Amino acid sequence: MLLIPDRDVETRRLAAVRRYEILDTPPDGAFDRVAELAARIFDVPVAIISIVDEDRIWFKAHHGVSESQVGRDPGLCASAILRDELTVIPDARRDPVALTNPLVAGKSGFCFYTAAPLRTADGHNLGTLCVLDTQPREVTDKEREILRALAAIVVDQMELRLSARRSLGQAARIPSSVE
Repeated sequence: MLLIPDRDVETRRLAAVRRYEILDTPPDGAFDRVAELAARIFDVPVAIISIVDEDRIWFKAHHGVSESQVGRDPGLCASAILRDELTVIPDARRDPVALTNPLVAGKSGFCFYTAAPLRTADGHNLGTLCVLDTQPREVTDKEREILRALAAIVVDQMELRLSARRSLGQAARIPSSVE
């Protein structure tokens, strides 16, 4: 089922994306390690930490693919952020929305897609932590919990970076006393 974002909700979500100042930042070891760990835990060739922008899905970290972004439409992650729970597509070849995605229809031929939204404390889904495989498969309850926990670690890292930037910005604005 194709979900369409509410315009006001999407405007607030994009403002939250901008607040984190994460788009187009260089690779970061913490995020790269989470993507690699997700791929290993799920025993899949690909794991991605994505941020959904206005017209693209940008990969903050990616394990197993060389692309650093894809168009938003049709985007699996763009659909996944419209839900607050996990998105699980056991066989994308049987999903009418997923069939048009270049990662499914293209040479990669991904069949399996599962994503946990990167949900901020104020309720915005900025992107996803997703895992992909070329073989259809099911997701266990334990795997669901693991993916949610890894996504929470990604959001915690984003919050830490935002807090550090704010602290540095405030420190720069505080005049030093001269005695």
